[in-house]
Amino acid sequence: MKNVREVVGIDVSKNTLDATLYHIKQHAVFTNDDKGYAQLLSWVSDQLEVSSYFFIFENTGNYSLKLSVFLSSKDLVYVEESPMRIKRSTGLTREKTDKLDSYMIARYGWMYREELEPSKIKPKEFQELGRLLSLRDQLVRDRSGLKSTLKEQKHLLSSPSTDSCCKLLERSIKHIDKQVQHIERRMKELLETDDSLQTNYNLLRSVKGVGLILSCQLLYHTSNFVKFNNWRSFSSYCGIAPFEYSSGSSIRRRKQSHYIGDRKMKTLLSMAAVSAIQSDQELRNYYHRKLEEGKHKMIALNNVRNKILARSFAVIKRGTPFVNIAATNY
Repeated sequence: MKNVREVVGIDVSKNTLDATLYHIKQHAVFTNDDKGYAQLLSWVSDQLEVSSYFFIFENTGNYSLKLSVFLSSKDLVYVEESPMRIKRSTGLTREKTDKLDSYMIARYGWMYREELEPSKIKPKEFQELGRLLSLRDQLVRDRSGLKSTLKEQKHLLSSPSTDSCCKLLERSIKHIDKQVQHIERRMKELLETDDSLQTNYNLLRSVKGVGLILSCQLLYHTSNFVKFNNWRSFSSYCGIAPFEYSSGSSIRRRKQSHYIGDRKMKTLLSMAAVSAIQSDQELRNYYHRKLEEGKHKMIALNNVRNKILARSFAVIKRGTPFVNIAATNY
């Protein structure tokens, strides 16, 4: 987008869109619905004499999804950027309003216009897979809360009211269990509708420690392994890639992961690593070898997480299931 002459920055909220034209500094507010989107396009065409422009806004989940779908349907160029990237580019700011945010978003788009790439809407199967994963996470969190409450109730003195509460909680937990199972069945059915997704899913399941949820999360975040070129870049995205930290001759810290990353993926990979250490002889030996080298337990576990990612990307690239050579030789 090197030849653009104007940027339309949009601050997306639940009910409204604050739009700012960067160079002419015109601002307007529209509703966050189809009617508001049509009014936005009409306002931009009235204000601008140039045709080389693009829209930019933050990825705010469901709030920005409808806008992305609308702009894609009109074949308009837009960039859906990470809120963290935009926030860190603004420098020191003391005031915060929707109008100011839309201007700062437009400013970011103009400053980095030569580096930004147009965004594309995810295919429908990926959108549904993302919604299913999000809903399942919410149900699992709710179930954990109910189980914690049930445990507390059982520690109380036995009484008719306490017994009734426990029964209600147990029924609620069982109901959520059924809903989670239904979502997981729907996820499997969704994968079966696309041959490429189903093939890659089967390849991922051949890797020790990689189950249904981690496989689906990998497929979703990598857009079926086309968004990231290699496992190292995806490891950085997840926040488990170690980076050097040094300056001059006095500051020398050990390599460590950055705190910015996808926390959900980091948690799933940690669970996969723990499972793999117990079930995979090669990874168990690798983990203990790192401990014997003096590595901290979490560093050794992080090494296993990266091993699992490397294996996952390898089986997809080769197109063949993972084979545990150590176990075969044994």
